[in-house]
Amino acid sequence: MQDIEPLIFDLVEWVAQKPRTHADVMSTWRTSCPRLTVWEDALDRGLVARKKAGHQSIVVVTPRGLKFLEAQAVRSPSG
Repeated sequence: MQDIEPLIFDLVEWVAQKPRTHADVMSTWRTSCPRLTVWEDALDRGLVARKKAGHQSIVVVTPRGLKFLEAQAVRSPSG
């Protein structure tokens, strides 16, 4: 089984740059491999959340997601 932690970090970091539409996230982070559930894992772990913004849904980083990013930065200070 592949370790997807770095991919989850990449997703959360990408969303942290600015809120993304749900459609953008799905387009960018879709996968055909059931073992690579980056979006689903990030959502289930509470690192990102969907929110309504008018007629669309946006994806934002949660406080838990920000803590996740900070913890990863501490582990890898060269990043």
